[in-house]
Amino acid sequence: MTPAKSVTKPSDVCQVRCFNEALVHQIGQVLPSDDLLESAQIMFGALADRSRLKILYALRNGEELCVCDVASLLKIKVASASHHLRKLRDLNILKYRNDGKLAYYSLKDQRVADILCYALKQLVD
Repeated sequence: MTPAKSVTKPSDVCQVRCFNEALVHQIGQVLPSDDLLESAQIMFGALADRSRLKILYALRNGEELCVCDVASLLKIKVASASHHLRKLRDLNILKYRNDGKLAYYSLKDQRVADILCYALKQLVD
């Protein structure tokens, strides 16, 4: 039996601490703050679900929908719709109001819908 030959692979790990210090410093100066990046992370997390994307798209023009209307629109159970709506509300993307036994939701932050519509338009073009 012959010994296995070792295959030398190029390493994807740098062997130096920092190659282009000036560029790294320049980029580091314009990086967004951690707080701003955390807000973006929360927003993109909210957009990382197809049902929530549909909800935001449905509410994009200032519409107001009841939980049962959202469930009907998405063809899901009212409990599932309520879960998605509550998540978006907890993230300060939606606002809600009660009217008797009905809970209505609308956009609190129009920028999220604007980002969604922009992204969808870019994917079509």
